Amino acid sequence: MTDYPVYLIDDDDGVRRSVGFMLKTSGYRVETFESGEELLSHLRDLVPGYILLDVRMPGRDGLEIQTELRERGVTHPVIVMTGHGDIDMAVKAMKNGASDFIEKPFGKSTLLGALENAGNRLADNGLRHARRDEAQVLINGLTQRETEVLAGLVKGYPNKTIGYDLGISPRTVEIHRANVMNKLEVHNLSDLLRIAFAAEIGEKE
Repeated sequence: MTDYPVYLIDDDDGVRRSVGFMLKTSGYRVETFESGEELLSHLRDLVPGYILLDVRMPGRDGLEIQTELRERGVTHPVIVMTGHGDIDMAVKAMKNGASDFIEKPFGKSTLLGALENAGNRLADNGLRHARRDEAQVLINGLTQRETEVLAGLVKGYPNKTIGYDLGISPRTVEIHRANVMNKLEVHNLSDLLRIAFAAEIGEKE
């Protein structure tokens, strides 16, 4: 998927240099922007590619820029990155259409994995229904309590809030969450949320 350029948006010059170098040495073409506003001002010049977007920036933050991109009809897959990640932010980013959510500092394998996932969306958006069916099969393998914990995560709730709502301890929530990730064969929150959203968990609430 290295035929597609990466548009890297981060107000930190050090991040732009280091992540840009990581991408270039992996065969990607990279264009960097200091802010979301700078990216928006160049939208007409952008060919299809990946948008690697920092969340914490002066002015409009990454989530606001992500919303603006969606409202303008930009279909480039967005990978959100942050050094201050939390569940709520991950949920907002992915509900807003982000293809992935990665936390700084991240290694090359994490970044390239996120780009590979985004590339699948960029190359073919026609697999949505198949992915939904596959995700639903995985979700059907969860117990009722595990499904309830997953629904809480989709809402962006921390373990303490999920536990309070379900009448169980935060530690028990953590155990159920670990079981969910094991059954769904995922290792991070963004992959877990991707399956939940594909299966339309919480969409009918």
